[in-house]
Amino acid sequence: MRAAVLHAPADLRVEDVAVPAVADGEVLVKVAAAGICGSDIGRVMVTGTYRFPTIPGHEFSGVVEATGAGVDNVAVGDRVAVAPLIPCGRCDQCAGGNYSLCDDYDFLGSRSDGAFAQYLCAPARNVLKVPDHVSLEVAATIEPAAIVLHGIQKVHLALGDAVAVIGCGALGYFALQFAKLSGARPLIAVDVDDEKLALARRIGADVCINPAREDALASIRAATGGRGVKLALEAAGSDQGRDAAILACAKQGSVVLYGTAYGDVTFSKAAFDKLVREELRIIGSWNSYSVPFPGREWFDIIGLLETGRLDVGPLISHRASLDEAPDIFRQLKARTFGPYHKILFKPNG
Repeated sequence: MRAAVLHAPADLRVEDVAVPAVADGEVLVKVAAAGICGSDIGRVMVTGTYRFPTIPGHEFSGVVEATGAGVDNVAVGDRVAVAPLIPCGRCDQCAGGNYSLCDDYDFLGSRSDGAFAQYLCAPARNVLKVPDHVSLEVAATIEPAAIVLHGIQKVHLALGDAVAVIGCGALGYFALQFAKLSGARPLIAVDVDDEKLALARRIGADVCINPAREDALASIRAATGGRGVKLALEAAGSDQGRDAAILACAKQGSVVLYGTAYGDVTFSKAAFDKLVREELRIIGSWNSYSVPFPGREWFDIIGLLETGRLDVGPLISHRASLDEAPDIFRQLKARTFGPYHKILFKPNG
């Protein structure tokens, strides 16, 4: 099969490799679509995976090609999404159902071979059927959507609560929709990219703010009667984004942090003072897994897709072949790719 194989940081090669052999309790999936996560850019181009060579890719969907002995939850030909986390099942966190916090997990695409390939194997319990009318391209985005829902389920979001989403990439896109479904009002989108803001407005943002052109905090205060927001969802992954999320909050508001830090994190004095003096809650959210495995987040999202309440199609901006992967990652690292939302590889055409 063809696969994009990482041999070292910034050394991604498309090669012919063996199709993995399916073992007992496993499923062989023919990959239909595999998305590029923001974390994949750093993983492929800077830090590398946990061993070499490794096939990256952890946001994906496909069709069951074969099953090992003992598999009874899916059958050959089923359309599926796959959860990439493989928890150990032995640690205290696993015993408590906190699979996202497993002490000794495996992970498709960084610790084991992932989905930038025509086929891959996964444990059967990680494989979930996709409703017939949900496209496999849309199903490839269930993983990032589940990450966002995992964080929102940590807070009490009531009808009419003001919410700001800081950073409107893929995670922010889903954050906006889940907040809207929860009854957020006003729902405020903040980003320096006008195309992302246009997409945010399309899916229901009441107020869109570009801090490169206006005073974002003043605009948030104006939209909330001077109070600030009950909840800020931070998906920018920058010091400026974290500060903005804190400063946007009303007294005793909450901030959910999704964005990954790529260096030391600092807060401005104003943000730190507000955090302490106005008794804000800062909530970290990591991954997307809970009970029943792979998590209620996954099952909830599949239900939302089945009923048409979650709109994913507009997020998918680019489709590419595996052969394009090395060049696309070079452009993404250099920030020369151009405007995009979600890029999907189509390993099997």
